[in-house]
Amino acid sequence: MGGAAHKSMGLIRRAALPALALIIIGNFATYAVAGPNGLLAWGGYNRALEERQVELAKLEAERDHLRRRSALLDPRKADPDMADELVRRDLGLVRPDEVIVPLED
Repeated sequence: MGGAAHKSMGLIRRAALPALALIIIGNFATYAVAGPNGLLAWGGYNRALEERQVELAKLEAERDHLRRRSALLDPRKADPDMADELVRRDLGLVRPDEVIVPLED
């Protein structure tokens, strides 16, 4: 019985290192496929990138719109219509005989 136990212990010792190596390789492979930066997450990154690019385009368009409006308020060459609109809207300076027609942008 001592020889059989010795043989099984030797078999376990010989199999332990390859089994440990397989577990470690399997762990790395699992993370490479299903981990937070793995192949399955790649589609999510592409989708998020597309969403961010759409958001960036909207923000750039808004920035350009604000840049054009601020250029109209340059003290050296202010647009009289823009200045009049802002003064009337912000300060409430409307004469009693005027009719205000709100326009949508």
